[in-house]
Amino acid sequence: MKDMMDAVGMSFDDVIEAHDRIAPFIHRTPILTSSYLNERTGAELFFKCENFQKAGAFKVRGASNAVFGLSDADAERGVATHSSGNHALSLSYAAGRRGIPCNVVMPRTAPEAKKAAVRGYGGTITECEPSTSSREAVFAEVHERTGADFVHPYNDPRVIAGQATCSRELLNQVDGLDAVIAPIGGGGMVSGCCLTLSNIAPSVEIYAAEPEQADDAYRSFKAGHIIADDAPVTVADGLKVPLKENTWHFVSNHVTDILTATEQEIIDAMILTWKRMKIVMEPSCAVPLATILKNPEIFRGKRVGVIITGGNVDLETLPWMNS
Repeated sequence: MKDMMDAVGMSFDDVIEAHDRIAPFIHRTPILTSSYLNERTGAELFFKCENFQKAGAFKVRGASNAVFGLSDADAERGVATHSSGNHALSLSYAAGRRGIPCNVVMPRTAPEAKKAAVRGYGGTITECEPSTSSREAVFAEVHERTGADFVHPYNDPRVIAGQATCSRELLNQVDGLDAVIAPIGGGGMVSGCCLTLSNIAPSVEIYAAEPEQADDAYRSFKAGHIIADDAPVTVADGLKVPLKENTWHFVSNHVTDILTATEQEIIDAMILTWKRMKIVMEPSCAVPLATILKNPEIFRGKRVGVIITGGNVDLETLPWMNS
């Protein structure tokens, strides 16, 4: 634990400081349960509903920690990032609250609801092609032009510390958890879970859930080193990016396992959650439930925290409309 934490320069004190810093700008999101889903899975599931978060996603935690942790001199230059959506709109939200500029690079294929939210919060969008290489190349141009502080969507200790406040809340809201499961793309939320749980609840197992069609984190986990896909195609638009060195430290040291689900399994779990829990959630958020339904033997008889990471969807283009 100590060596890994030294490697990324973080401690649990960073989480406590982040929680105090962002408290005025976030919701303490509720926990929901479903007797139907408990019976269906054989587990006690506790859904941490970050779809009810400010800006509609957990990423406002990390973005707010980064923005409000800036010195006044650094804040004057504004902030910038690249993101498929939720980090972009969350950073725009936080920057707007501080009254500073925000420039974001987004794939041209990003959901229109997320682009509209970025603009609504005052962010400026530069579009790129839907690949990691394109977004990083276009961002380099934007970053050089603006000189803004780069807030990486997940490979940033400030962002990881902010995301870790979600699992800290979860532990305060639900006693006796045996496991926590969250979606994984770049690994910011999962890294936050690792940072919190390894410090204050080390017996709790940590699972990550990923689409089969964007399973680079799964393959990285099995191989023991980062494997990065450039442009995977999946309905879970928030989970297309690869792990980076900071998130890999947490994933490789603390995650119990990474589980995957097919596109249809993700859509089915999303429909099931909408029908049974009456909440709006993104396809990316359905991946954990999809993997629990697919692997009931892992979770049966356990108390499991399930992080629903966001609710920013295009209601005109829901995935089952074309499935």
